[in-house]
Amino acid sequence: MLKISNHYVSKIASALLLLEIGILIASAYLAAAIRLPGAGFLRAEDQQFFPSAIAFALSMVFAMTALGMYQHDFREGFRNTLLRLMPSFLLGFAITALVFYMMPSFYFGRGVLLMMIAIAACGILAVRVLLFKSSESRLLESRILFLGSGTLAKECADLAANNNGYHKYDVVGFVPMPDETPAVASGAVLPVGKSLVSIARERGAQEIVVAVQNRRGGAFPIRELLDCKLNGIKVIDSATFFEREACQIRVDSLQPSWFVFGTGFDQGFLRSLVKRAFDLFASMLIFIGTLPVTAITALLIYLEDGAPIFYRQERVGEDGYTFMVLKFRSMRKDAEKDGAPKWASTGDPRTTRVGRVIRKLRIDEIPQILNVLKGEMSFVGPRPERPFFVEQLCEQVPYYNMRHSIKPGITGLAQVRYQYGASVEDAVQKLQYDLYYVKNNSLFLDLLILLDTLQVVLLSKGSR
Repeated sequence: MLKISNHYVSKIASALLLLEIGILIASAYLAAAIRLPGAGFLRAEDQQFFPSAIAFALSMVFAMTALGMYQHDFREGFRNTLLRLMPSFLLGFAITALVFYMMPSFYFGRGVLLMMIAIAACGILAVRVLLFKSSESRLLESRILFLGSGTLAKECADLAANNNGYHKYDVVGFVPMPDETPAVASGAVLPVGKSLVSIARERGAQEIVVAVQNRRGGAFPIRELLDCKLNGIKVIDSATFFEREACQIRVDSLQPSWFVFGTGFDQGFLRSLVKRAFDLFASMLIFIGTLPVTAITALLIYLEDGAPIFYRQERVGEDGYTFMVLKFRSMRKDAEKDGAPKWASTGDPRTTRVGRVIRKLRIDEIPQILNVLKGEMSFVGPRPERPFFVEQLCEQVPYYNMRHSIKPGITGLAQVRYQYGASVEDAVQKLQYDLYYVKNNSLFLDLLILLDTLQVVLLSKGSR
């Protein structure tokens, strides 16, 4: 895994992205050479064609990213890869056509464009099939050894086994610890009596994950772990493993000292300045681009259920200060006629017909752009909750109040990785994503979350 701005990114996915950008640019030159031989596109003095090829490549990569082509399981085979590639290229074609319409100097003809797409599709499909074939070998596997055999070790092993992305794991076994109740299969527990270095070398382990709840006392093999690290075997703890593989910070296995002495949680002036500039730019751009959708939505809400069109609700923001969030009204006027706040639920009967559609497409969130422009919210961050729920969750969920150390957002990591929260258990899961964002937030992570948000909107994921 690569670490960019404190965020873990797959090496294979990054290499695939760069390789496919190269394929897209090369397909532009190859199509031009075939379609228009002798037109001078390949001459060094032709300065205009390269920006056009770059615009085509970036448009196609944006479409593929928005539809999750760099997140899916690369072991899914030829047929599924082809089926996923087709809508990505259709969206990419539409974006490319829009770019060429807005910047006519980049345009190089429909014949060349269609041939470019055909060549690029064949090249990308071939590369992904080759990657699929190589994944069947053990070249892309990492062999890991778990120190511990209890509940925490089992959770880590389940995460490794269910990893459907670009990183495959081969769990070589579990080294049991004294006074620990085993929670894994007895056949996976390794015999003790040898040093950790010896066990790791015999099993070919490249990494040791310390999945032990209690690390105090003389039984914890700190010196053996140091020997493993000095002998080139990577050693990480379970918190880092969950952070790397699931983009979560697990609240059930953390101590306050981890927050104090760990890396991340950078809320400096420069980061705040960059984030605010990004918020203003993105908000104004989306506000202008969604004006037609906003007008139509407002009209439909009024025709179905009358005024008010907008819904104002108190939410908790940065440092615990409250503000009034603005949304399109998606529920009936009497949704909380008894005065008691309620969690949103799947198929909520309080939702209107228009409300169900705008929730599914996340259109109800658009008016919050005004909260961003006022400085009450950010474009990306933890979703703001109502004071009634915040008071309950702060009492029941450890470290819940830490999510209020930064501005809440219209979208966030928890929103693109987890469904709407409807219980305390859901709130814990979402908090673990929020803590990851609070710890590792950066402009790079904001851009990735916005791309994931676009994927959620296009594929209608996680709405209620």
